[in-house]
Amino acid sequence: MFNKPAGCITATYDENFPTVMDYFSDYHFSDKLFPVGRLDIDTEGLLIITTDGLLAHRLAHPKWKIEKEYYAVVEGNAFDIDTEKIKKGIKLKDGYQTKPFEIKVLSESEILITITEGKYHIVKRIMETLSHPVKYLKRIRIGNLKLDENLSTGEFRELTEEEIKSLKSLVSIKE
Repeated sequence: MFNKPAGCITATYDENFPTVMDYFSDYHFSDKLFPVGRLDIDTEGLLIITTDGLLAHRLAHPKWKIEKEYYAVVEGNAFDIDTEKIKKGIKLKDGYQTKPFEIKVLSESEILITITEGKYHIVKRIMETLSHPVKYLKRIRIGNLKLDENLSTGEFRELTEEEIKSLKSLVSIKE
């Protein structure tokens, strides 16, 4: 479990930008690790870093419909969002039809958004279409794995056996 800071990209190597893997360079088997899914350079939060190719593939594959929950600070009054209307998905400004998603309004400028797809900049594109551009974005949950609140940005910890079993059960991987 890695709490990705803004300013690094989700890649194993890049010539131009720092990567999430730079944080693992001193880790005992860092050359075998890779990130599951992606977060934009300016997005913070939960990333799973693993050596388990099957688990990574299934968690990222749309077939499994793994929920990803984000905390966002948005422009405009978030209470204006019709949270019932968007549950079936919406057509984005570029014509893409999203899969169903949920938004919970926390305050005038704060929301929780839960999606099951991993399209390019999808949360930002959704909120732009809803006339509430994202000012800050942080992933806080993947499936049933919540970001450990004790991890500062840039910190990581190994998953517990229970967390690993729970993730594997979501995608039908038997021990």
